[in-house]
Amino acid sequence: MTRINPDELHETPGYHHITVVEAGRTAYLAGQCPLDRSGSLVGPGALDLQIDQVAANARVALTAVGAQPEHVVRSVIYVCSDDRGVLGAAWRRLTDSVIGLAFTTASTLVGVTQLGFAGQLVEVDLTVALPD
Repeated sequence: MTRINPDELHETPGYHHITVVEAGRTAYLAGQCPLDRSGSLVGPGALDLQIDQVAANARVALTAVGAQPEHVVRSVIYVCSDDRGVLGAAWRRLTDSVIGLAFTTASTLVGVTQLGFAGQLVEVDLTVALPD
């Protein structure tokens, strides 16, 4: 896997503009939500708690396919907010989380008005190049 930031594009806060994956197997993780094992929402109204749960769930999903955060080749982060400060704080918490290395690849951060579960504030969608 090769990660590229062309000199002609803007500097990034840690992610890469381009990730190239040579032939191999990939895994597409469903959007990881801030739900516990029983399906209950963790941290209603508390973005940091929800981010921590999403990161923990994503770690479990990565492990289930024999991957680590550094094998992620694309991420999309959805946060229920139109406040750039909140979006930036969510980005920083994710990059400091147990899956922080997942966000050094091609990544997109999106502010949205609503997610699938009542009270849900964050969701993370990951694509993984599986190790041999």
